[in-house]
Amino acid sequence: MATSTSYIAETLNRRTSRGFFARLRGGDEIAYAVTLACAVSILLIVGLIVFELWHNSQATFKTFGFGFLTSSKWDPNANKYGALPFIYGTCLTAFLGMLIAVPLGIAAAIFLAEMAPPKLSNFLTFLIELLAAVPSVIYGLIGIFVLVPAIKTYLVPPLKSAFGYLPIFEGTFYGLSFLSAGIVLSVMIVPFIISVSREVLMAVPTEQREAALALGATKWETTWDIVLPNAATGIFGSVFLALARALGETMAVTMVVGNSPKISASLLSPGYSIAAVIANEFAEANGDLYISSLIFMALVLFGLTIVINAVARIFIMTTQQRGSQAA
Repeated sequence: MATSTSYIAETLNRRTSRGFFARLRGGDEIAYAVTLACAVSILLIVGLIVFELWHNSQATFKTFGFGFLTSSKWDPNANKYGALPFIYGTCLTAFLGMLIAVPLGIAAAIFLAEMAPPKLSNFLTFLIELLAAVPSVIYGLIGIFVLVPAIKTYLVPPLKSAFGYLPIFEGTFYGLSFLSAGIVLSVMIVPFIISVSREVLMAVPTEQREAALALGATKWETTWDIVLPNAATGIFGSVFLALARALGETMAVTMVVGNSPKISASLLSPGYSIAAVIANEFAEANGDLYISSLIFMALVLFGLTIVINAVARIFIMTTQQRGSQAA
């Protein structure tokens, strides 16, 4: 009995080893090991980035604590640093960009996914994706030489004549301002909203559209009452992705925002952003506390964009799962 049991165990081990070597020769085990190493390396890179940013910002954290995030004093000559003007400028310019880009992007995505003929939709989508690939410095140059003069000539005068009594439109407009940065950002992020929202809308099962049309609904009623509610989560995801891009944008904002570390209620006044101050001042920063303060702001911006991107991915994945279940 013991002999037969040993024979069976030996046979099974031999078959298992043969199966392993067969898979190894076929490339399965090697492919698994290589792809696993690549996936783990990405996590390691992100972890190393966070560690380095946190480690190199310790001087600022020990000196100012979390008060660094709420202080508005930025004076490198006196070793006084506060990130509030830059956080304010980053949030304000991103908010202005989103305020313009979200309705425009969603409306364009609805047209491309639901209303436009397929050939026209594909052609316009191709052009929009090309816009998403344009380097940000090009948008900055266009902002300086085209958008800023147009804003100064055609947009600011009617705004001041109609709403000049409001604090957000007080003061003299010199060109470089929060408003200019917000408009440039809106042009940059709207292709992302259109592209992702279009894909999400097209992921809604066709059967739902056909059922609504069969019940007598119009094309617009089907889109508004059936397609949009099913794609709402994914559209929110595209908005969050665009917001993450707006918060982290550097060159275009640096070229048109004015680079003034002040908190102002007026959109016509110059300002600053986290990415812009890092790009402008890191090369000339002298002193450990100065460098540490810039790195601390980089850590804040990195964490903010990571969280926003994660939320956006969750929204998009939720929409895709609902679409596959409904299908």
